[in-house]
Amino acid sequence: MESAISCGRVALSPNQIFQPIPADKYPRHKQCTSRSSFTSMPIAALGKGGGGILEKPVIEKTAPGRESEFDLRKSKKMAPPYRVMLHNDNYNKREYVVQVLMKVIPGMTLDNAVNIMQEAHYNGLSVVIICAQADAEEHCMQLRGNGLLSSIEPASGGC
Repeated sequence: MESAISCGRVALSPNQIFQPIPADKYPRHKQCTSRSSFTSMPIAALGKGGGGILEKPVIEKTAPGRESEFDLRKSKKMAPPYRVMLHNDNYNKREYVVQVLMKVIPGMTLDNAVNIMQEAHYNGLSVVIICAQADAEEHCMQLRGNGLLSSIEPASGGC
């Protein structure tokens, strides 16, 4: 689409700016020295053909079988959550379990770690965190690497 450039209040086409009339004493591109005063206007708005009708924008579609970046982000958010479970054992001290929970799980507070440890101690099992499958697997492996018994399970069934 062709556009015209306006300098102040005079609308000029690109031809008038870049190819000044030889008889002009002051070419128009020299008259407008401030770049901030240039604005672009469609030629149709100046009354040259087209009646001011704009063309319909073309919307790109992704190829079949290929997802856009937005779709990939959406699918990651919609992945089913998994629970990281802590199992009670008779080998680790309570203080050690709390320290490992705070070290392995991001954002774990002392109070939450103590509550999780107590629940696992009294009930035999406790939910540590609910997160995406990849994160749940990583947390589970880190807990196991520090000597705790843990597992993961899909969080879709109940609370």
